[in-house]
Amino acid sequence: QVQLVESGGGLVQPGGSLRLSCAVSGTIFSLNRMGWYRQAPGKQRELVAAIATGGNTNYADSVKGRFTISRDNAKNTVYLQMSSLKPEDTAVYYCNANRLEYGLNYWGQGTQVTVSS
Repeated sequence: QVQLVESGGGLVQPGGSLRLSCAVSGTIFSLNRMGWYRQAPGKQRELVAAIATGGNTNYADSVKGRFTISRDNAKNTVYLQMSSLKPEDTAVYYCNANRLEYGLNYWGQGTQVTVSS
């Protein structure tokens, strides 16, 4: 079955950096659009960044210029480099893989990111 395993979350001070990783198995990684979402307590899950099969990217306005999404098709892994972190970036971050045109949509278990001094 398809598995998405996130890693790299943790506690960081404001202004710090973290890199999240998501290792994917059970599907042809290169054919999937990949994305990172986040959900803060009491809020809806929101798209943070996405990367298409061809490498095009898009970002939420709140993270533009601070976060970078990338993918390594040889390693079946997608990354989210987060810099200049703010307390409002605190959330559970989820990895997503999808081929929506075929009704395929997969989620990881989530990794906690806490930005606090």
